[in-house]
Amino acid sequence: MKDVLRRLVAGELTVVEAEAELRRAQLVELGGRARLDVGRPARRGLPEVVLAEGKEPADVASLVTALAREQGQGLASRLGAGHRAALEAAVDGLETRWYGAQAVRVSQPGWAPEPQPGRVAVLTAGTSDLDAAREAVMLVEAAGLDCRLEADLGVAGLHRLLGPLAELEAWEADCYIVAAGMDGVLPGVVAGLVGAPVIGLPVPTGYGAGGRGEAALGTMLQSCSTGLTVVNIGNGVGAGAAAVLIAARVAAERRRAPQPARPE
Repeated sequence: MKDVLRRLVAGELTVVEAEAELRRAQLVELGGRARLDVGRPARRGLPEVVLAEGKEPADVASLVTALAREQGQGLASRLGAGHRAALEAAVDGLETRWYGAQAVRVSQPGWAPEPQPGRVAVLTAGTSDLDAAREAVMLVEAAGLDCRLEADLGVAGLHRLLGPLAELEAWEADCYIVAAGMDGVLPGVVAGLVGAPVIGLPVPTGYGAGGRGEAALGTMLQSCSTGLTVVNIGNGVGAGAAAVLIAARVAAERRRAPQPARPE
């Protein structure tokens, strides 16, 4: 939007041309099958993400590469083997970074999101929870915030949590995302130990009843730790988006707060 306004003021565009570009920046139609919201980063501070599940591989590749060329980066989640093959055939000079096997960020060479204040910590109870956690990491990094991932900290060995959690507290994380399957206890434990907002991310891992994430979701919703926020089962994208909004706002308020005077 700023670029269009600058060119309008400089006389490089007419009013009609500027209006057309602004409309195009808000909605880009690809083949009449999908509309990309390329104005979302400016409007909400969040990148658009293509959900690959249920879409044809060629359509996903077209959407993601269009996003990358329009706004510097394109994100996708829940990719299967067919999606990956189609995307790798379509990138044509664009750079790719995979977050596990199912999430990807495609970007123009050398492009990086504008750095934003805010720090997000992502924890997992087990390594089986990493795919969902990596979706969240992708969102946070694509929004320009700092992110740290610590894995395999579940309550079956509670001692594993304390050291990494102390380090993240010293790092002054503005928000935590905690991914857990099985009984889903870890987010409530973390929420009872830290002062920053905690987002519980239930993951569909486990055995038998509740093994599709229902048990983890129920535990998080019934947590004794007040203030724990919970997203839907496996929704790493949603957890990452919520963490970005929280951490960015916290960091912005911290910058505006008057700083104590330093002693002479």
